[in-house]
Amino acid sequence: MTAPSPGRSPFPDDAQDEDDRMGLLTGKVAVVTGASRGIGKGVALALGAEGATVYVTGRTVTPGSCPLPGTVGETAAEVDRRGGKGIAVQVDHAEDDQVAALFAQIGREQGRLDILVNNAFALPEDLTEPRPFWEKPLTNWDMVDVGVRSNFVAAWHAAQIMAPQKSGLIVAISGYVGVTYTYGVVFGTCKSAVDRMAHDMAIELQPHNVASLSLWQGLTFTERAHRNLERNPAMKKLTVTNPVIGCTPEHPGRVIAALAADPAVMRRSGGTFITAEVAQDYGITDIDGKVIPSLRAERGSPIWHPIAEARHGR
Repeated sequence: MTAPSPGRSPFPDDAQDEDDRMGLLTGKVAVVTGASRGIGKGVALALGAEGATVYVTGRTVTPGSCPLPGTVGETAAEVDRRGGKGIAVQVDHAEDDQVAALFAQIGREQGRLDILVNNAFALPEDLTEPRPFWEKPLTNWDMVDVGVRSNFVAAWHAAQIMAPQKSGLIVAISGYVGVTYTYGVVFGTCKSAVDRMAHDMAIELQPHNVASLSLWQGLTFTERAHRNLERNPAMKKLTVTNPVIGCTPEHPGRVIAALAADPAVMRRSGGTFITAEVAQDYGITDIDGKVIPSLRAERGSPIWHPIAEARHGR
């Protein structure tokens, strides 16, 4: 299977549209949370490149108001340039009323929702500092609020649109930290919870033909990652943050686009997957043609399997 290119489905059984410029996701509606920058931005751009209408959410709307570059408006504009339709919506995912308003807007404007990518996360500035949890502030618990609870709230709203239409895909951005210590106690707790939540949601969504799964990212060259590597060159020697194994923020987006276009995606529902391995399943490379390696051997294997495999306890 070759890497999907604009207008070319990676799935050999799919009928190809007569217009070669049509993307895999033309006509599909997506929400990507936390997409002002970072992985969320990369995912939004990749979905837009395949023709999707992408609701780009995040808190940053004014350039320069955050230490890191990027705004929801800038991401939405780039989605447009890539061939999709970007719609910027300022949302603080710690505020339930703002999330509710987002999905009400989608219902009014689109009448459907095909993809939710739960990426928003409250990363503290001291995340990568090698100090024990009791020497870091209790505000690090905010990662649970925007990183776990926010996933549930967004999925709760999305499911109310997807279940009646009998289709949809909910993806949680997670990582090897689900089974391997990385950065700290709260970070690991969050990612473990996200994986389990995606699995159990899949059980309840299965009768409605809506898929739920989580993806494990390795090092991703976000704006924050570049900054951290520059500040602490020693990180480059660690397995977790070795630039040799890193990918661009668009790589997971390419994988999610392929999943969303796969008519057999329900076979994966409930599972936790290593993004690099799913990419290889679909023949997907990074934007520079690089094949991203799996770190299963070095960092561990996912716990949760697709519910279709009927393992004990599902």
